[in-house]
Amino acid sequence: MEAATSRKDKSAEPKVAGECRSAKSTILETGAALTQDFSPVKNICAHLNAFHVYASDPTRLVETNHYCGHLTEDVRQCLLYDSPEPGARLIGVEYMITPKLYETLDQAERRLWHSHVFEVKSGILVMPQPSALVPQAAWETAENAEMEEVIRLYGKVYHLWQVDRGHQIPLGEPQLMTSITAADQIPELDQIMDERDRKFPGTDWRRKKEIRQDITEPEIHPDADYTWKKQ
Repeated sequence: MEAATSRKDKSAEPKVAGECRSAKSTILETGAALTQDFSPVKNICAHLNAFHVYASDPTRLVETNHYCGHLTEDVRQCLLYDSPEPGARLIGVEYMITPKLYETLDQAERRLWHSHVFEVKSGILVMPQPSALVPQAAWETAENAEMEEVIRLYGKVYHLWQVDRGHQIPLGEPQLMTSITAADQIPELDQIMDERDRKFPGTDWRRKKEIRQDITEPEIHPDADYTWKKQ
């Protein structure tokens, strides 16, 4: 799989073009952080991790960290990064809407959106535990409550930076992405999730799959997840 090999083959290469930040830039950034108001990004209230595939080529897989906030009860917006670390690259955006809004869209638009049902039920979608000091049982309760909300939402996501190809700057047009809706769509999915889980202590997709069995599965609109239906 290209995505898996790309992560290994390009791991030693610089991730972003250009010189390292200067002391002047660092000082200016620190001053801005102390004096400016960053209200839009302060609205972020959840960190989710999952995998997206390209609608144009669903063999290409990208691990994505979502930082999401609510605009209304029916609309969420997420900034997408390639990692949760300082210096992570902003690689895309995702919007999530409720079925009530999704059903108002025309068919061509509905086909751009994906479901989250399999992501939730399989353990692909996780909310990384922020600290080992947080009791696991308490965190699982909070995470499951979030999953009960996300499972019913439809997402529309574009990636702006094709990091799986080793690009050091964003190149080309925005790429429509979609979610995984069945285990057999991605070879070695179990191993890929195991690799992801090792980055986040306390994360175990197999356990999440088990404890999410009681989460109710909503009916998925037939126009969603169109990438997989046109294969």
